[in-house]
Amino acid sequence: MLSRLTRSQAVAVCALPVVALFVTAGFAPLPFSVAQPGMTANVLGENKGTAVISVSGATTRKTGGQLRMTTIEATGPDARVSLADVLDNWFRGDRAVMPRDSVYPSGDNVKEIEKHNAAQMRQSQDAAAQAALRYLHLSGDKVKVTLRLADVGGPSAGLLFTLGIIDKLDGDGSGGDLTGGRTIAGTGTITADGKVGAVGGVALKTQAARRDGASVFLVPKAECSDAKSELPKGLRLVPVTTLRGAVDALLALEKGKGPVPSC
Repeated sequence: MLSRLTRSQAVAVCALPVVALFVTAGFAPLPFSVAQPGMTANVLGENKGTAVISVSGATTRKTGGQLRMTTIEATGPDARVSLADVLDNWFRGDRAVMPRDSVYPSGDNVKEIEKHNAAQMRQSQDAAAQAALRYLHLSGDKVKVTLRLADVGGPSAGLLFTLGIIDKLDGDGSGGDLTGGRTIAGTGTITADGKVGAVGGVALKTQAARRDGASVFLVPKAECSDAKSELPKGLRLVPVTTLRGAVDALLALEKGKGPVPSC
């Protein structure tokens, strides 16, 4: 009986349920996703053999440099993320533990999420085309833009799509590349009137950008602190809030004249 056990034995007996609880919690699924740097794609080039940006009704120019949209990869909505997984990845600079609802807010299964993300991508592409043509004072009735990017969903490539269209049609306005020959990466949503919106996972996206050769990263201004938290060496952050501001910053970098904003 417990009353006849020594003090140390009693503590050991009482600790057994606690240990069992922690062991169970260590392997029980938790409502988190583990994310890491994902693929990047040059919107001025091709993706899986198809041009990302195609234009009809206007003459396009040959571009130099790169404009790379960035992504993150996360464990799926059905993946079992345990306490052990959370603890293993929490302090890693190349991983992020995120609430599952922040990564997959749109449904409970893979098909629902893929459908939602595809719809967001289409809306983002439409807004990017409108924003670019409006910036260049071109008519959407005469100039048609088609954007194709396989296996990527969501709205966060909007800014880079828009800049890519502008570079294809107008460059820096004087025949040069908007990129100045650099590899520019970035992230951010876009509205038809040129406002840049915040996205998620920017600290991981900066790592993907640097891994793939970028030296400059365009980041929504509201996410500067997140972007700086794990900023890779050799990558310059340029905060933006509007399409006009993003273009002006790239022109200042290209020509070496005028202020370039920083986080």
